[in-house]
Amino acid sequence: MYNILLKQLTTFSNYDIIYVVRDVKEGDGLADKNTLNEIRKNIEGYVGQQVTLKANKGRKRTMIREGVLENTYPSIFVVRINGDYNSVRRVSYSYSDILTEAVEVTVCKDNHQIKVS
Repeated sequence: MYNILLKQLTTFSNYDIIYVVRDVKEGDGLADKNTLNEIRKNIEGYVGQQVTLKANKGRKRTMIREGVLENTYPSIFVVRINGDYNSVRRVSYSYSDILTEAVEVTVCKDNHQIKVS
């Protein structure tokens, strides 16, 4: 699938340093600006809608919150979360967070759930 080139560059006593170089070809699954633009356009259609966020916080911790998709910008989108005691909190995520699956956005529309990706 990939052409891998191994080069032995230096040898120190008993240790070998080996670099792995991967040939990148078109369609290897690498994201480009078109992919991020598609995600952005997909999210723009749901501004003002109720959404559920599932964010990976690392070390097996996930945060699940409900809020309203407030606005989209060229690099990020903002979700307004209504917290306890009449507090409002805004969180922002980049479109690459959706691409890398660090954040899952699910739109709750007409008792249906639509996953945005």
